[in-house]
Amino acid sequence: MTFTSGRVLVAGATGGTGRRVLDVLRRTDAEVVVRAMTRSTDDERRLRDGGADEVVVADAMDRDAVSTALEGVDAVVCTLGSSPGLDVLTSDRVDGTGVQNVVDAARAADVDQFVLVSSIGVGDSGPGMSLGLRLLLLGLGILSAKRRAEDHLRESGLSYTILRPGGLTNADPTGDVVVGEGGDTVSGSVPRADVAGLCVAALFTPEAANRTFEVVARRGLRGPPEGVVELDWRTTPRSAAADPTGDAAEESESAD
Repeated sequence: MTFTSGRVLVAGATGGTGRRVLDVLRRTDAEVVVRAMTRSTDDERRLRDGGADEVVVADAMDRDAVSTALEGVDAVVCTLGSSPGLDVLTSDRVDGTGVQNVVDAARAADVDQFVLVSSIGVGDSGPGMSLGLRLLLLGLGILSAKRRAEDHLRESGLSYTILRPGGLTNADPTGDVVVGEGGDTVSGSVPRADVAGLCVAALFTPEAANRTFEVVARRGLRGPPEGVVELDWRTTPRSAAADPTGDAAEESESAD
């Protein structure tokens, strides 16, 4: 099943990619109610100014709170993720358990579509991440947590799209993105704004359902791409931020 209209929950809405997803949804022509999930009540005004119609306070690590946050939701865009740091060594990971909690709540809520932002470097896309960074994130357990989250979503029975962006930047959207499928396909960087555009486009693109894509910006591409795919990414609803398809069918966008 693919999402057509209704209530979209953005998990990780205060993060760099999550904020841009809110902005894309605000600019869309679709009939959507945007619900932002945050851990802190202090974020409510900022999230509403950023495009959220509703704000719910829920820690992704709290299963009951997440279940409440997902009530009445029709689609989910999940951009939850950890940043490398000492706290990652001593705490459970939102990349794994947190995302799994959102997936379980989405399944219980019978959502139509779930879009997950993971990362190049996870699973069979490992060669697309530089060796040094990959070793660091493997040591911190972040990549293994993200892999568990991906697997949990695939096994959930939900209609899903998993996006594995390359290195995320805060640059303006390029509207010119290369999408691979198959793991070791593309390597490089991509603006968060491009990723956000693809997250929203994936909600409305039936051909993207139940697939995993690696995504980088064409200008951030490192090395020759392999396994590039051409999809008719739906630009309806069309965002004023960036057309995820640009002028070529293989162009797209990705996330945190």
